[in-house]
Amino acid sequence: MRNRVVVTGIGPIAPIGVGIAAFSAALRAGSSKVGPARRVDASGIPHNSVSEFGDIDPAEYVRSIDRDSWGPSSVAAAAAARLAVEDAGLNRNLLRRGRAGSVIGTTCGEARLLEAAVRQRAVGGYESIHGDLIRKVPTYRLGVAVNRELGINGEAITLTSACAASNFAVGYAYDVVGSGDSEMMIAGGVDLATLYTMAGFYRVGTLSKNYCAPFDRDRQGIILGEGACALVLESLDSALERGARIHAEVLGYGVNCDAKSPISPDPGGIAECMRRAHRNAGVKAEEIDYICAHGTGTPANDVAEIAALRMVFGDTMPSVSAIKSMLGHTLGAASGFGVIASCLAVRDGFLPPTINLAAVDPAFADLDLVANESRDADVRIAQNNGFAFGGNNAITIIGRYE
Repeated sequence: MRNRVVVTGIGPIAPIGVGIAAFSAALRAGSSKVGPARRVDASGIPHNSVSEFGDIDPAEYVRSIDRDSWGPSSVAAAAAARLAVEDAGLNRNLLRRGRAGSVIGTTCGEARLLEAAVRQRAVGGYESIHGDLIRKVPTYRLGVAVNRELGINGEAITLTSACAASNFAVGYAYDVVGSGDSEMMIAGGVDLATLYTMAGFYRVGTLSKNYCAPFDRDRQGIILGEGACALVLESLDSALERGARIHAEVLGYGVNCDAKSPISPDPGGIAECMRRAHRNAGVKAEEIDYICAHGTGTPANDVAEIAALRMVFGDTMPSVSAIKSMLGHTLGAASGFGVIASCLAVRDGFLPPTINLAAVDPAFADLDLVANESRDADVRIAQNNGFAFGGNNAITIIGRYE
């Protein structure tokens, strides 16, 4: 028999709020922190709005690792993990006794350091590139930083499945804890704003100028955001034994790769991923109360996602909202924030809004898109969608713990 897997700790670091209380309040309020890029010199890009950390410094939330020995993404991942384990009421001894590990998703890893290396090369040649900088670049260090920060000696995994990476991470952690290989896993994701990502999305024509407006008639595309998030996934037996507060239960997940296009989502592949997630979680489509959409705000993505939802849910579509309208697209952290939003929705009984929804696209007029304002609702089961370039799809199913 598999262990039931519950979420006992939540650690978000986002421009709209740090920590579970501030982040939840910001979701309810429909907050957004989009503005001109400051940490990235994007002056040469016509569309240079971004959702940045601003005055938030993730390094303020780490206790063990030396920020100067790690890249900024690694530090942010460790900081989110620290917040999650503190929310879970865990310490180093409990983590070691619980046979814990970590799995962190990302799209670009320490791309900010690679940009710095390119600038050094341009100015002074290869000999000018600092060796210490290069040492911090490898992506595997994201998971290692989490384990070092928390003093845990289990596996340290980094997954690079792009914008669905956090859902892949949660699915991996769910399997590890569910099978009994570990009692606890830290799962989440991180990505920071970089010139590389801003220029890339601008060149493929998917970057919005001022704001992200999923499902709106006049939507232009994505706004990039930065963030780090982590959750503590724990076996139910372990959580009950130590008297932990349980936020929600992970019921299951589904993953696939339709591999039809490098950049264009495939509705059929997405629909199949949803069906896999439902089967794995032991739920039926009609039991889903809320869908936390991938919802990037690009014309193509929104059409493909809703088409896939219609294939699976037909005329019984639950409420759908897109939190990227508030957070921006945080790439490897995006679906992790969706898991957090889903946990809060089932725990506290509310639907996060899709903000910036001035005029709904007529193709979506029949849907409840939770336009502009959150509202109270009885959410027992939530579905969190995550899709990525290359046709990588990952969907998690979150339930109220009862």
